[in-house]
Amino acid sequence: MVQDDLFGYPDVTCLAGIDEAGRGPLAGPVFAAAVILHPMRPIEGLADSKTLSANRREQLAALIRERAQAWCIACASVEEIDALNILQATLLAMRRACAGLAIRPDHVLVDGNQLPKGLPCPAQAIVKGDARVAEISAASILAKTARDADCLVLHRCYPDYGFDRHKGYGTALHLERLRLHGPCAAHRRSFAPVKRFFS
Repeated sequence: MVQDDLFGYPDVTCLAGIDEAGRGPLAGPVFAAAVILHPMRPIEGLADSKTLSANRREQLAALIRERAQAWCIACASVEEIDALNILQATLLAMRRACAGLAIRPDHVLVDGNQLPKGLPCPAQAIVKGDARVAEISAASILAKTARDADCLVLHRCYPDYGFDRHKGYGTALHLERLRLHGPCAAHRRSFAPVKRFFS
């Protein structure tokens, strides 16, 4: 992973990585995580969460929570997504995750090409950072596993929709269940496949 030069910030001693999970689904909150790794407690196998199996993500998430100097998982609600739009809600969740860190970082690296406003220190957006920066990889794993756990909660609350299987994404199964049952309270009304039920 590219990280030794901290992308042009060699004097940084406390670096946080931030990533999100759940921008694309039709239901549920969008999650974000911020992680400051411990230099003396390395974690082998960190990678973009999308390239890892569910079991491996869970194993690594446990190690991150155990070994990181600081970590925080936050979200923006369905109501906030519909009120703000998904991009602004995602940036809000990222800002909340950073604010929730027990240690204030010197610098923040954020996956993608946009930065949340109001971060407590200098920040840089890194395209495909979840595959390039260990801190962002760790954040992507925490955000993804938190969102997957939330989908299991949604499944228990709304078993007709199959959230345990499609995780809220607009799969054929999900769209079929939407046609059969209509949206539930967890659906994002501003997303086109759901919005048509309210027009």
